[in-house]
Amino acid sequence: MKIRNMSYDDGTHFWGRIWMWSMGVILLMFPTAACLYFNAWPEANGFLKGLLAIAPMFWAVGTIEVLTYAPMLGAGGTYLGFITGNLTNLKVPCAITAMNKAGAKPGTPEGEVVSTISIAVSSIVTTLVIFFGVLLIVPLTPVLDSPVLKPAFDQILPALFGGLGVALISQNLKVAIAPVISMLVLFLCVPSLADSGAIFVPVAAAIAIAAARLMYKKGWLK
Repeated sequence: MKIRNMSYDDGTHFWGRIWMWSMGVILLMFPTAACLYFNAWPEANGFLKGLLAIAPMFWAVGTIEVLTYAPMLGAGGTYLGFITGNLTNLKVPCAITAMNKAGAKPGTPEGEVVSTISIAVSSIVTTLVIFFGVLLIVPLTPVLDSPVLKPAFDQILPALFGGLGVALISQNLKVAIAPVISMLVLFLCVPSLADSGAIFVPVAAAIAIAAARLMYKKGWLK
C-alpha cells in the first residue's frame, strides 16, 4: 500500500512506529557517543545489576500504562504521548480535559482527534515553557525559591488531579468508589508510597475496570 493512499489508522500506526523507534535510537545516541568519545564503557556486571534492579519495574509500569492509556488517548495520542513523555502528569490530564470540554468520548473517532490535537498542543507549550524557563531560570530563581510561593508549587499536581478527579468521579461515582478507597487505604497504611503515587495510577485504573465489570454483571450499572 502506498503511503499517500493509507487510511488514517494505517498512516498513524506507520508513522507512529517509525517515530517510536527513531526516538529510541536518539535516546541511546548520547550515552553511546559519550562512551566512544571518552572510551569509557560500563562494566557488564555493574550494568546488569543496575538494569535488573530497575528494569522490571519500568517494564511492568510501561506495559500497564500502554494498556491503560491507549484506549483513552487513541492511536495518535498514544504514539505522540509516549514519544514526548510525561503522560501521567501532563498529557493524560490534558487529553481528558480537552475531550470533556469538546463533549467527545474516549474510544471514538472524535475523541481520538481531540486527544491527539490536545497532546500535540501540550507538547508544543511544554517545549516553549522549558525554552523560556532555561532563559529565565537565573533571574527567576529568587522568586521561585521564595518561601511564600513554595507551598503553592508543592500543590500544583494535587490541584491538577483534584480538579480532574471531581469532574470524572461525579460522572462515574459508583465506578470511582473502589479505586478511590483502595488508594486511600494503601497510602494511609504505607505513607512512603505516596512519593511514587504516579506508578499507582495504572493500578487504580485496573481496579476501576475490575469493579466496573463486577458491578455491570451484578446489574448495578446501566
